[in-house]
Amino acid sequence: MRFLVTLLLFAQLCLFVRNASAQVTNLDNSPYNMENSPYNMDNSPYNMRNSPYNMDNSPYNASSKNGVYDNTGNRIGYEVKAPSGVTNYFDNSGNRIGYTPSRR
Repeated sequence: MRFLVTLLLFAQLCLFVRNASAQVTNLDNSPYNMENSPYNMDNSPYNMRNSPYNMDNSPYNASSKNGVYDNTGNRIGYEVKAPSGVTNYFDNSGNRIGYTPSRR
């Protein structure tokens, strides 16, 4: 009987450890990483390089090369690559709507 109780406790411990290790988040893809954070100046729409008032990002610039379009061909925003390698996606108003982590 004592052996069965010990075995049961050991099995529960193993299951707990296996469950706890599955909750680890990779920091490279996390928005809590400063490289990906919207509070980083390189990712902020207040940085002129990312601003919709920058002519390269403007929806009124017909020759813009960084526009993001939906399946019907309507421009929904633009993308800007930060010096850290993160690609930030903004809507036409300059609101950051997403990012792609650097591929380092």
